[in-house]
Amino acid sequence: MSLSDDLQPGALRRAFGRFPSGIAALCSLVDGAPQGIVASSFTVGVSMEPPLVMFAVQNTSRTWPIVRRSERIGVSILGTAHDGVCRQIASKTGDRFAGLRLHTTDGGAILLEEAALWLECSVEQEVPAGDHHVVLLRVHQHATHEDAHEPLIFHASGFKKLEQPAFV
Repeated sequence: MSLSDDLQPGALRRAFGRFPSGIAALCSLVDGAPQGIVASSFTVGVSMEPPLVMFAVQNTSRTWPIVRRSERIGVSILGTAHDGVCRQIASKTGDRFAGLRLHTTDGGAILLEEAALWLECSVEQEVPAGDHHVVLLRVHQHATHEDAHEPLIFHASGFKKLEQPAFV
């Protein structure tokens, strides 16, 4: 097997798609209305002291400049019940939060019910990275819901569920 030097976006997207990831919805209440983006580039455990997580956002995003103005941003790691939610929140038209069960914190962070993990964060730093920005978020609060919801996985351009081990 030889390595490919095809670095065109389509080829890279296929290659990067071989790495499974969770999907994060980053949402907040802005001027009284819910706003949000989704990211499959979300990473936890960047730092424990201070508690930092990160994700990458496209420079062309029209929603991130709105969300980042918030005092607090809710990060919901989407659960298996959210397979349509990712596309709904990422949609460029319509009410992107219609029918979703939401929890809003005192700081204006919006969290989705049935998520595998909730984090309430604030923007710590943004770093230019080519056609994206890497955003470091400081974690202020978290909830795992006693492991009641398994995470939804993004792999090979599709949504998957973790396979449960079969115990004999």
